[in-house]
Amino acid sequence: MNTQAKPARRGRGARKAARQIRDTTILPALKRNLPLTQPMSQEQIERIDTASMHILENVGVVFRDPVALSDWRKAGAQVTGETVYLDRGLVRELIATIPASFTIHARNPVNNLPFGNDHSIFVPMTGAPFLRDLDDVRRNPTLDDLASFHKLSHMLPALHSSAHHIVEPYDHPISHRHLRITYSSMKHSDKTFMGMTTSPKNAEDVLDMCEILFGAEFMDTHPVVTGNCNGNSPLVWDETMLGALRAFSRRNQPILCSPFVLGGANTPASVAPPVAQLNAEALSALAYTQVVRKGAPAIYGHYLSTVSMKSGAPMAGTPEISLMNFMIGQMARYYDVPWRTSNTLGGSKMFDAQAGYESATTLMAVMMAGANYIWHSAGWNEAGMHCSMAKFVVDAEQCAMAYRMAEGIRWDDFDDALAAVGDIGPGGHYLGHPHTLENFQRAYFMPELFDNNSIEQWQAEGSVETPERARGFARALLNDYEEPRLDPAVNEALLDYIARREREIPAADALNQEL
Repeated sequence: MNTQAKPARRGRGARKAARQIRDTTILPALKRNLPLTQPMSQEQIERIDTASMHILENVGVVFRDPVALSDWRKAGAQVTGETVYLDRGLVRELIATIPASFTIHARNPVNNLPFGNDHSIFVPMTGAPFLRDLDDVRRNPTLDDLASFHKLSHMLPALHSSAHHIVEPYDHPISHRHLRITYSSMKHSDKTFMGMTTSPKNAEDVLDMCEILFGAEFMDTHPVVTGNCNGNSPLVWDETMLGALRAFSRRNQPILCSPFVLGGANTPASVAPPVAQLNAEALSALAYTQVVRKGAPAIYGHYLSTVSMKSGAPMAGTPEISLMNFMIGQMARYYDVPWRTSNTLGGSKMFDAQAGYESATTLMAVMMAGANYIWHSAGWNEAGMHCSMAKFVVDAEQCAMAYRMAEGIRWDDFDDALAAVGDIGPGGHYLGHPHTLENFQRAYFMPELFDNNSIEQWQAEGSVETPERARGFARALLNDYEEPRLDPAVNEALLDYIARREREIPAADALNQEL
């Protein structure tokens, strides 16, 4: 008898067989069914609110943008120079018109996402100037690398979005990147995506492309793309971000109003006072979205890190970050607005134990804080300086595990499982029982990227550690990827728009300057 192992199947047939086994169907938006961690009493929530309103009324927020200053004057705010003093009554009146929930629409309606209240979505990291590739080499990314991340985002079930510039494509001029990044998000995945807000005009270009993809009338009444407006803590919003905010809000598209918090550097060195400052900053931008267009969707955001008091370097996974996330969640629910946080953040330079511990700590905290828009959910390492392809797929699987936990306890098979106890009786086992055979695939989450075999079996299979296993998994996913169909006429219109805008926008010497 021939005991030689058969050669591995190759070619299209083998890839098709693998696809039949691997389920890449997107998970629905998570509907949370676990109690949230809420460390503040109602009195403490109101204390934060009172402190934030005092800041808005007496310290003020700088809006470095003449259009915003004019808008605020018309809305009845006190404006002195570039500083806007916001009456708490005006702030409450404005934020009351922000929708507490809405649906984010994808080009494939199957991937539409209910959002807000008790629904959460996972969104990959963005903005990395470097990547660690499938050979574990840290280098500058290209547009092809970005496409690979968008393809992975499309195939990983727990990721609900292809985001936008997961990594920076250095092989394209800065002035043209937003066009190519947006097209890559749209083409390589039919999930939701984010829009670039690197300038007001870039935001308008993104929204024009969304109109081509979805139609202007549809966009005016349906959220289809999410933007981000970063604040300059403490208490400053600049012209670039405010112009992008206006572009999104005018077209009824959700914008994240995100103070950029480095606890101890641009906030007081504590836990509760930074939340009061951050809350004031977020409320001022949220209120402004409603000055631009009443009823426009907006998301209470933040990027939250603490800094080392020894070096000033940003840190991830610290207990204070978790505490502040719990508090911010309570404040967002107090105002009845959806909120964003950051997830699976790591400061390590490698995909190692530090990266794992920091990411796991952050993931658990944001799940128990009840965040709605869970950004940077895959790939973030080195304080965001690089996106790791290995960490990207492991993070996504961790999000799937957190998703299962947050769904809560299943009771639908309770009676059948109890009947099995009577069938088996003392001293037996359940491995062959019909209930086990019917439920084994859903009974317990079985991670693909962690090894739970004996050390002998692990050694026999090559002693493969998690980063190497993850890179192999990412290669297999990319090998199996099939591009979701994009209507040819829409695709042609998008490419025509990109070509026209690239002719109109000077490329300058951006590539030479970077190299």
